[in-house]
This record gives sequence, structure tokens and C-alpha cells, in this order.
Amino acid sequence: MSRRRTPVWTPSDDQMGHWPALSGNAINGVGEHAPRRPSPIYWRPPETIPHGPLQRWFYQRTGDDPTLAEARQERQRAIDEPLIPVAADKADMAAESLTGAVKRAATECGADDVGVTPMRADYVFQGDDPPNYPWMIVIAVEQDYEAMKQAPSMRSLVEITRQYGRGIRAAKGLANWLRGQGYDAFPYGGPMAGSFVLIPPAIEAGLGELGKHGSMIHRKFGSNFRLACVLTDAPLIADARQTFGADDFCLHCRVCSDACPPAAILPEKTLVRGEQRWYVDFDKCLPYFNEAMSCAICLAVCPFSRPGVGDNLVMKLATRRARDEG
Repeated sequence: MSRRRTPVWTPSDDQMGHWPALSGNAINGVGEHAPRRPSPIYWRPPETIPHGPLQRWFYQRTGDDPTLAEARQERQRAIDEPLIPVAADKADMAAESLTGAVKRAATECGADDVGVTPMRADYVFQGDDPPNYPWMIVIAVEQDYEAMKQAPSMRSLVEITRQYGRGIRAAKGLANWLRGQGYDAFPYGGPMAGSFVLIPPAIEAGLGELGKHGSMIHRKFGSNFRLACVLTDAPLIADARQTFGADDFCLHCRVCSDACPPAAILPEKTLVRGEQRWYVDFDKCLPYFNEAMSCAICLAVCPFSRPGVGDNLVMKLATRRARDEG
């Protein structure tokens, strides 16, 4: 395993002059024993959150690159594309057949993986009303690994922006497909994904496990992907949550924590809103993210993210688990 060799990074006085008095870790519920819904903290309208001035500061720093501007414009075009009306007649399909058809349609619309899970109120930010849809279809789109290996860089930021746009297009395409089948459906994509979080439902939809770096680990893509989703009233069948050993692997791995310049990745699980789980120190992570004009170092260095490695790791972990249980 790697070991930290460089001094811990420190933020600039210019950025810290924009920081609110309220800790982001407090907003996230670190140390709270009682469960509660998450609180919005970033990627929201800046005037609605304490860290809004920092979000503006970040966008001002990244606004001059023409390739990034083009990627952002393309993402915005995907956001602005109108949805078709819901067809008057519903498709006559049983839930199992419809779920299979939804997954095929998602793939045809650009998704690299897709899972289905019930919509839960505890995914919704405090202060927002839960959407009136019973189901979430969660979409994953894989990023270009060679671009992400250069994180943090303008190339990796452009790649992230493009994949957010691709996720939005896939979600919008799937929502239109569902509307054509007579079911209401509405798409969401990152980074401003709406009134709810995406990683917890993605885990419940069987797309991966939470990693030490606070993001999800997919069994094939590792952490090298972005999420989008579609909410719908179509009668679907939920996927099962998948456990393939990533959590146990993270217990003994230090690759992402050693690679993190601000030392924001904690070595042990933390109590967050009533749950012991992996958590990244927001007050250390965000300053580096802002000054580096995005980051994703931890996602790129995750051993599961290297092309072709995830599947092999999953097999090795399964073999080890079978040996230990035997």
C-alpha cells in the first residue's frame, strides 16, 4: 500500500475569506446520533446555502477555458431539451417485463449500468418536499480513465462535465421512453441533481458499495463514473443491494487516503446522522477541490477504478471470503 510522502496541503487566504462560520461537517450531521434527512450543502442555488459564495468563487475560477465552456453548454442543452407529453394509454406489460424493457431502453439511451430502487423520503434534503414518484431508476455512466488519471486538471474537469451531460441525456432519453409508454417520468442529473442525494439510492439499486473516499465503488467501473436518475410512477421491480467486498477492501487499503492532498479521507468510519459509515472531511476536501478547479484524485487512484482491475478484484475478494467462511 502507498504511504503519504508530501506535506498536507493548505488553502489560500483568498478562498478562506469566503468561508462561512458554519462547518460543513456540522451541516452534514457528523457526530449526530439520531437519523435525519441530509441537508443541502453544495451544488444548489448559491443564495440558498451557507457555502454559496464558495460555489461562485469556484465557477469564477473555471470560467475561461473554451473546452470547459463548450462542455458546460452541451450539458445545459441536455438539461433544456423538453420532455415529450405522457401518452394517453399505458403499455400493457407486467412489472417484470416492464423493468427489463426499462433497463434495455436505458442502455440504448447511453447508460452504462442501471438499477431500480423505491424512492424514499430519507433521500430528500431537509426543507424539500419528497417527489411524488414511487420509483427511482439510477443510471451510471463511465468516465474516460486516461482523462481522470490527470486529475485534478482541466482535462479531467472537462471529462467530468461531459459525463454529467451524458448522464443527463441518458436520463432524459429514458424519461421520454417511459412517457411514450404512458407513464409519468422525470429525469435528474448531476452535479445539481435536484432535491435529493444519488449515492444512497444507487447503492440500494445494486450499483455498488460506499467506499472510504465517500463515493460509490462499482464492481466494474470502480469509482470512475457519474450518476443520474429517473423518477417514475411505472410499476417496476426493485433490484437487490449488492455486496462484493469493496467495504472490507477499504478497511485495509490506504491508496486514496494517502493520495489526498488535504488529508480529508478519514481512516475509520464516522458517525453521521445516526449511522457509522465512511465519510470525507468536508471542511478539508472542499477547499482543495475549489482551488484545484475540481479534484477526483481519490476516484482515479482507487484500485477498483483501473480498467479491467475491478472484475479481478471482485473475484479475488469472493474467493477469499469463501475460503474464510469455509
